[in-house]
Amino acid sequence: MPTLPPTPLTGDAAHRHPEMAQSCGSAAETYDRVRPRYPAALVDVIVERLPGRAILDVGIGTGISAEPFRDRGFTVLGVGPDPRMAAIARRKGFAVETGRFEEWNPAGRTFDGVIAGQTWHWIDPVAGAAKAATVLRPGGQLALFWNATMPAPEIAAEFAKVFESLETGLPFNPWATTPRADPYGPIIDQATAGLDTTGAFGAVERLAVEWRSTVGRDAWLEQTTTAGGINRLPKNKRDALLQGMGEVIDAAGGTLEVAYTTVAAITERTP
Repeated sequence: MPTLPPTPLTGDAAHRHPEMAQSCGSAAETYDRVRPRYPAALVDVIVERLPGRAILDVGIGTGISAEPFRDRGFTVLGVGPDPRMAAIARRKGFAVETGRFEEWNPAGRTFDGVIAGQTWHWIDPVAGAAKAATVLRPGGQLALFWNATMPAPEIAAEFAKVFESLETGLPFNPWATTPRADPYGPIIDQATAGLDTTGAFGAVERLAVEWRSTVGRDAWLEQTTTAGGINRLPKNKRDALLQGMGEVIDAAGGTLEVAYTTVAAITERTP
């Protein structure tokens, strides 16, 4: 299933717009059903480096990022700002504490790993790094990761035209983003700069795992409705966007062949 590419907001000041992050909770059930999962190859790399079994998931959402770690026998505590998404994660058996990570009180608890799937761009890079440093044991791992893709360039260009024609008022056009091998590079640069301010982390290693999927018309459109910003459009604008995108997909044969890149930044908490 698809995920939208990063936007200008996620590249510079996403953490200053928490309302966009929390807007995903307005369709939490849909979000949980249609958002893409993470490749086993990436999870395996993270698991191999963890010195113990206790993980903190920053921005756990509905539990998508936490599930593969629990399935490998790890204990996961989640923290996230949206109670609607937290409710779904709790139904899956996860303990979740609600609130923004930067303001969350760990009450002296420490962890062997801190993970953040599709969420660290919503975290203040300096305050988030400082909080991660306080809750990670020496040798613990911080792993930040994102799924990203774009459809074929000609399809993305048509989606961009549909978006532009609607005068949405949003400060970005998701499909106008130029595809590249490292789509979250600027976000990881910002995260790395924040980590460097703490003096508590080693070098940041960047990884990329590529995978492919064929996505049907309805699956693509449904996932699009869960994207921050688009899910806040007035219904008439959102419906017009989906109709236009659906026509583009129909003209392309009813499905999209998409190539995912799951990118990650991993670093160790130093003594």
